[in-house]
Amino acid sequence: MIYIGIDVGGTFTDFVVEKEGEPPLYFKTASTPGDQSMGVMQGLEDVADSLGFSVSTLLDKTSLIIHGTTVATNTLIEKKGAKVGLITTEGFRDLLEIREGFKEDRYNLRMDPVDPLVPRYLRHAVDERVRRSGEIQTPIDEAELERVVDTLIGEGVTSIAVCFIFSYLNPSHESVVSDLIEKKCPGIYHTSSYHVLPQIKEYDRLSTTVVNAYVGPVYSRYLSHMKTQFEDKGFDKEILTMKSNGGVSAIEDATQMAVHAILSGPAGGVAGAAAYGRMVGEENLFGFDMGGTSTDISLIERGDPHITTDRYEAGWKIAAPMIDIHTLGAGGGSVGYVDDGGTLHVGPQSAGATPGPASYGLGGTDPTVTDANVVLGFLSPNNFLGGRKVLESSLAEQAIQDRIATPLGLPMDAAAYGMVQVVNTTMAEGIRLLSVRRGVDPRKFALLAFGGAAGLHVCQVARHLQIRKVFLPAPAPVLSAFGLLKTDLKYDYSKSCISSLDRVDLDQVRRITQEMAEEG
Repeated sequence: MIYIGIDVGGTFTDFVVEKEGEPPLYFKTASTPGDQSMGVMQGLEDVADSLGFSVSTLLDKTSLIIHGTTVATNTLIEKKGAKVGLITTEGFRDLLEIREGFKEDRYNLRMDPVDPLVPRYLRHAVDERVRRSGEIQTPIDEAELERVVDTLIGEGVTSIAVCFIFSYLNPSHESVVSDLIEKKCPGIYHTSSYHVLPQIKEYDRLSTTVVNAYVGPVYSRYLSHMKTQFEDKGFDKEILTMKSNGGVSAIEDATQMAVHAILSGPAGGVAGAAAYGRMVGEENLFGFDMGGTSTDISLIERGDPHITTDRYEAGWKIAAPMIDIHTLGAGGGSVGYVDDGGTLHVGPQSAGATPGPASYGLGGTDPTVTDANVVLGFLSPNNFLGGRKVLESSLAEQAIQDRIATPLGLPMDAAAYGMVQVVNTTMAEGIRLLSVRRGVDPRKFALLAFGGAAGLHVCQVARHLQIRKVFLPAPAPVLSAFGLLKTDLKYDYSKSCISSLDRVDLDQVRRITQEMAEEG
């Protein structure tokens, strides 16, 4: 049987194909940002052609497909999510803007406030209250609730988030809202905080729930569309999708918990790095994933990646468990430019898949890291994507000459080398910052490189950090897709039990733990 891992990145879509008893096969194809499923289907055709099959024959021989994608992440970052309405407790309408009382970067005096994902006119408070004991103090006014739901529907919302105070102790009022929404408008996407994050800390719960409601409709439509395309080609077996916690889940579960797909693509790479570390007996690693758009850095200690429940993405807090990944705006497609003061910068802007680096010959004129590597001879123009694409050296030279070399008064080769040095330093400092913050000495860790561009830069980055051991595995350019096939089903459950440690009721703790185990 055949197993296929598919990782959809910002620039390329990667495939790893495993056949029992044979070495894995690796493939890349250009991503299609307008409809990422098109890139997936094109890649399947490339895989089938290389194996001498039709796509339908390939899928007939395939028993499992695992898929990771940037759809949820891009939806949040690019602010292209659903029109969300929020229903919350009276007095808490503005918590989404008040947040925790401070900015994400609290010492940055020039940091602008983040625009709320739900504008104030779509945030409605209803008269209800659950006490901190879980007892109902004020029953929910169902007539008022019905008016609120009608108002939101009249405003054209496509998703509704529900988050009441202390609902993690007693979710009955949120259940009433969910039942009413399903009765009045059964097709609309809706999400309750009790299902997304049933634990203490009101803003964490609210923010995570709203992010889920914001990206959920887009992500679920994408998964449904992709699944339909597979079914149209005769594939009726399991499709699993990657989650940010390093595990996978069924599509039906993923559509309801879209917030768990934020950073699901990079999480596949970290899972692959951890699996490769176990294979070579190296438990302490930095995952160094340099792709076309960005570089993702992760810390793997004692064989397991660090997990966080305190992450901001696009300015919004996500308290669901996620692999701790530090993202830098430095990739093969990162654009170099000279500012008004005559200083060379590289990134965070990226040329992406379209038009891409100047050397792609697709109309791009900005000089990128890829173009610099072509000019310096580090990247062979005739062997890109295994020879399926020829890079235009003359266009790379022209872009760097016009935008970098001439403004700086440098020879073209020196300008290209300067671009590479700037991006290497940026990535090394990112790794140093990630490790020192966690009390880790980077010199005692190995560096495992993956992603399409990492092999060109990993040695220089390691020298900056005085790291003496570097791994560049065979599946490095597609390690995120490789990692999808090396992970397992993983579901996280949490509940809050509030107690002083000197009075904790161990029987209650055991009961809660048992309930979560049974739910799992």
